[in-house]
Amino acid sequence: METIFFQDLGIVDYNVAWDYQETLMKANLEAKAGWYNTPELERVKSPGTTHHLLFCEHPHVFTIGKSGHMENLLVNNARLQELGVMFSKTNRGGDITYHGQGQIVGYPILDLECFFTDLGKYMRCLEEVIIRTLAHYGIEAGRLPGSTGVWLDPDDKRMARKICAMGVRCSRWVTMHGFALNVNTDLSYFNYIVPCGITDKAVTSLEKELGRKVDEQEVKNLLKVEFAHVFEAEIISSRETAVLQ
Repeated sequence: METIFFQDLGIVDYNVAWDYQETLMKANLEAKAGWYNTPELERVKSPGTTHHLLFCEHPHVFTIGKSGHMENLLVNNARLQELGVMFSKTNRGGDITYHGQGQIVGYPILDLECFFTDLGKYMRCLEEVIIRTLAHYGIEAGRLPGSTGVWLDPDDKRMARKICAMGVRCSRWVTMHGFALNVNTDLSYFNYIVPCGITDKAVTSLEKELGRKVDEQEVKNLLKVEFAHVFEAEIISSRETAVLQ
């Protein structure tokens, strides 16, 4: 059973969290490179990579992935400043999405060679974590064929709506970026973009579906439990405290 070190970064600027992920990924990539460059007979059993799961919330920001289209941002720079929303081009997959307070963002930095070497399976596992978490609230969620993320009523074209967006990066089987689950999110900000480049589907939140504010710490605890189940891992709190600037 693999060990995953957990940290809740709180409210943190998107680019600061991105830099922190890059630092953790770089350490894993360097460990793997050193291990593979060691003669096989001299290698220790494991390359010494470390798995991490980061939770955080971001101040208002629109982010767009490598395959994104700028026309899916529906406002100009002046309007972004009026709204108090940052914009960031990222190195994850996927198109444009919104992050803001009331949304739980999860960033797993995992060495998939310790789990399975199948990126499609990894995405399905992330979705399964969210699906199982939502089930605790009596919400039946699922997948929309041809799209990533987690959806409600995915089989009904008129009712299908996304509650969790996903986009990842993977280098030499080390992951970063992850998922964004709308809990108590202000959904009005999605009106300024074409979320994930999908024009005919709505966006929702746990709060909207339940008709009440939801305890975000409770959701985080459930996410950790389900993440451990799906990835068959032990999640423990990291002894390290991230210094984020």
